[in-house]
Amino acid sequence: MADPRLRRMAQVLLQYSLGLKSGERVGIRAEPVASPLIRELVREALHIGAYPELYIEIPGVKELLLKEGSDAQLHYIPDGFRLRSEVYETALDILSQENTKELMGIDPARIALHNQAQKNVFQTIRSRSSEGVLRRSILLYPTNAYAQDADMSLSDFEDFLYHACFLDEEQPILHWQKLSQQQDRLTSWLQGKRTVQIVGKDIDLTFSVEGRSFMSDDGRYNFPGGEIFTSPVENSVNGSIRFSFPASYAGRSVDDVRLRLVDGVVVEAQAGQGQEYLEKMLALDEGARRFGEFAFGNNPNIQRCIKNVLFDEKMAGTIHFALGASFSVTGGKNQSILHWDMVYDLRHGCDIYFDGELFCKDGRFTTNMIEG
Repeated sequence: MADPRLRRMAQVLLQYSLGLKSGERVGIRAEPVASPLIRELVREALHIGAYPELYIEIPGVKELLLKEGSDAQLHYIPDGFRLRSEVYETALDILSQENTKELMGIDPARIALHNQAQKNVFQTIRSRSSEGVLRRSILLYPTNAYAQDADMSLSDFEDFLYHACFLDEEQPILHWQKLSQQQDRLTSWLQGKRTVQIVGKDIDLTFSVEGRSFMSDDGRYNFPGGEIFTSPVENSVNGSIRFSFPASYAGRSVDDVRLRLVDGVVVEAQAGQGQEYLEKMLALDEGARRFGEFAFGNNPNIQRCIKNVLFDEKMAGTIHFALGASFSVTGGKNQSILHWDMVYDLRHGCDIYFDGELFCKDGRFTTNMIEG
């Protein structure tokens, strides 16, 4: 018998996150281990009157391509992948790796080449998403690999994941709607603000958000949701930061990352572990040395790091910056094949000011109207 939380997940994803309608297509991409969730998604899509289409990825195939494929083969975009991004109304990407270290032995330059080849596809996805003609969500299916990364048993990781998604509640959509309303109040207060100052343990940063919009991820862009985000003005970030948690990208983790920025550019970068990898990522292109995103984590059911950015960046009481590509929907202009989120914990003593007004202290929002 299927876990009832999986059925709730399928219902929330298709009814709330995607708003799937009768007659629409939903392209579901996943690995075979996620078949219990895929079946529930197909069941729910059929009940809605939609057309579910499956894109199943076999473990080890991407590793094989990156190791043995020619440059031309790395640049090839399968028709189905392009079609899903260009014409479908909705799409789900289910992260469901059975080995999160599969690409550890791959030259980062090969990964960068493959990512560069897919740049136009992801630009199409972002463009159609911002226009509202493509509704897409990214989620994670619990596997032993993710549980091991989080230092949990599989059953404990399942409980953690479903709790983070409000799926242990009888009516999870109501909880997502409540979070959405609270984040709307946050973003409304932040619109039109110009300067940001962050001062605390291991952080001293100033930057501009003038002309930039703040957006709410309330469980529609990612699942779980629970963040508000924007893109800093590209040449405005000055100061230093030491990130609180391991920063993972493409299956590799770098610990104790410390950055110093001058006029928006990283001029010093150090890591307690993974220095060479950090330097290679920063050298991918010109935009990789700039922050493309600044965001607040706001999911009350995520209280610890699990070395998976889909969850770690939503942790209540944290902020995160992403090196690399910014979001055009927020007004961001930085371009890069990199988008690497790194998380800082506010809960050990940190003040954040917008236009000189205290907005967040020790991870808690201070503006009265935010509480509604």
